[in-house]
Amino acid sequence: MTVGVREQPRGADSPRPRPGARPGLVGWLTGLAVLAGVGYRLWLLVHAAPPTNSDEATMGLAALHIARGENFPVWFYGQQYMGTLEAYLAAPVFALAGGPSLLGLRLPTLALYALFLLLAWRLTLRLTGDRWFGLLMVALLALGSDRIVKNQLIAGGGYPEMNAAGAALALLAVDLATDRPGRRSADAGRPGRRLARWAGWGFLAGLMIWVDPLVLPYVAATGAVLVGFCRRELWGAAGVLLGAAAVLGAAPLLGHSLLTGRNPLHAVLAAGGANATAGWPDRLHGGLVLGPPLGMGFCAPGQCATWQLWWALALPLLLAIAAATAWRALRTPDPDPAGPAAVGPDVVSPRVAAATRLALVLAAVATVGAYTVSSSAGLTPVESSRYLSCLLISLPALLWPVWAAARHGLRPAATGRRGVGSTLARSVAAVLLAATLGTAAHATGRAAQTVPATRAAEARHTELVSTLRQLGVRHVRAGYWTCNRLTFASAEQVVCAVVDDTLRPGFDRYPAYRREVDGAAAPAWVAPAGSPLAEVLDERQRSTPGSLDLVTIEGWRIYLPR
Repeated sequence: MTVGVREQPRGADSPRPRPGARPGLVGWLTGLAVLAGVGYRLWLLVHAAPPTNSDEATMGLAALHIARGENFPVWFYGQQYMGTLEAYLAAPVFALAGGPSLLGLRLPTLALYALFLLLAWRLTLRLTGDRWFGLLMVALLALGSDRIVKNQLIAGGGYPEMNAAGAALALLAVDLATDRPGRRSADAGRPGRRLARWAGWGFLAGLMIWVDPLVLPYVAATGAVLVGFCRRELWGAAGVLLGAAAVLGAAPLLGHSLLTGRNPLHAVLAAGGANATAGWPDRLHGGLVLGPPLGMGFCAPGQCATWQLWWALALPLLLAIAAATAWRALRTPDPDPAGPAAVGPDVVSPRVAAATRLALVLAAVATVGAYTVSSSAGLTPVESSRYLSCLLISLPALLWPVWAAARHGLRPAATGRRGVGSTLARSVAAVLLAATLGTAAHATGRAAQTVPATRAAEARHTELVSTLRQLGVRHVRAGYWTCNRLTFASAEQVVCAVVDDTLRPGFDRYPAYRREVDGAAAPAWVAPAGSPLAEVLDERQRSTPGSLDLVTIEGWRIYLPR
């Protein structure tokens, strides 16, 4: 006797309310979970958490230049990949607020998170029809470990928008495959809406190719769903419109490549570690053991305890089970290929739902595989685990078989009766879901505990900016992780050029700052207290007494040339 995960008919155990009806308990709980997720992140932003850095400040400076009409960058300053969409979203905020701020830079990323949460909820309902499972997904995505909130809130390029775009691409693919010609659907007779969806999918796909290539597995996977169910339509106006919209979305990338002759793929490969080497044991450990728990929100800030690594063992099993159950459902014909007589907006063909779940699983496999073979997984596994942020898009597909087993157990193929194996499966599935929520909640609590220290560090940096203004300092030299953050926080009233720990010129993402500082009469030096740069400057002060005046504030040392 063979067994399999029992999936109830879509919507059979979660009746949908009539239009205009009051939301039930599950609706209210889902709304509260959404508010909790957004509210938690808003609380973080008000307290200047997660901590900012010079890379985020670089995006803020791009937004400032756009708001002033001084520059309209295609790429993140200092490189030839990673589009500046976040800067263009923040520029209107800066213009309305009358100047730049960290909160203003991050408000668009908070909006993108809220959009992702709603899209993920909607996608879950379309794929499963189970509102309680939708609540579980919202609750899980409302939690936020250190790595998760950094990906979602820091405007450092690409990460905040990728998840929202990936979920939207999957949702549009489901809608287009469900309401395809030949099915009697809610959109029958409304080709304008359908063409708008084709254009929307194409534009988002092109836009993400410009913004960050990490989402490409999800572009390819959801595109495969469209090809599988709508290939005939793609030969007509829909395909032309999709292609034109994709070109429009990727226009910044295409235009820059044509004008400069540069291939952004080369820069992407270099960023992924193609120019460096790492041993395969380190890559496998970083990509398969450490990366998934860190990147998916199950670890404390900057580290993973041994017990938190259980997700690295669970993920391959979840991927295999989700792929097998989706493939089995995909091979089962729909009861009525033409669709029911009155298809509502929440009803999806079981084969379309299964194909989309399978696509999300394969995209997750491709994401983990690409990260594991990169040298970044072996060289910087903690920080580069951010490359796995798109895996959150696949959570509904990964956990749906577990949820189905927890609610309905296993179905014996011959008798349909439940036995000891079914009861055991329900217990194991329930424990797995509880462990997933519990581990994510623990990591969220640990992240929240770092907020006071982050707020204090931001207050010290604010005091640094104020002190430099009081001293009349306009030009400074400092380390990479100080420079652009200082320039952004001062709204370019203090301009900084990068130096390394030996006082030699470093990497300036915006070369104009270097030219301005080099042309200044007597730039100051700024270094974090206790840093190697501060030690070198202290030694210079001791070896040549009277050459530098030292001003100290908590956490910082300012060296003023005489």
